[in-house]
Amino acid sequence: MKTFGTDITTDDIIDTLSFFDSWEDRYRYIIDLGKELPPMDKAQQTEANQVKGCQSLVWLSERLKDDKLYFEADSNSHIVRGLLAVVLAAYNAKTPAEIQHFDIEGYFEALNLIKHLSPSRGNGLKSMVARIRETAARMSAMA
Repeated sequence: MKTFGTDITTDDIIDTLSFFDSWEDRYRYIIDLGKELPPMDKAQQTEANQVKGCQSLVWLSERLKDDKLYFEADSNSHIVRGLLAVVLAAYNAKTPAEIQHFDIEGYFEALNLIKHLSPSRGNGLKSMVARIRETAARMSAMA
């Protein structure tokens, strides 16, 4: 199974999305990315791991290994699983400092993504990013 953040990078996603002319095809690709997310252990789908501010149910858990954060994520929505995959390509298998310094807005701009999402999906995406960045800040403070 491929790992988001190492085997599937932000550059890979930007390059692949640039091949598609229509947003229908781009959405299909994002949904396909979500299908490549490893399944999240049902025991991790707890209220504590639920991302607030998302229209769909979204769970995110993390573990620190060799000074890098690794995330498990899942959603009950196919498009949201895809958006999680897009986010994990940026943040998974990175140090807390790398996460805090990554230009996520520039990445989303390069994908031309935000303006093609409904306001509620856009807010959910921002909530996912905020949760990951807060986790990175907390881990940095503990180091």
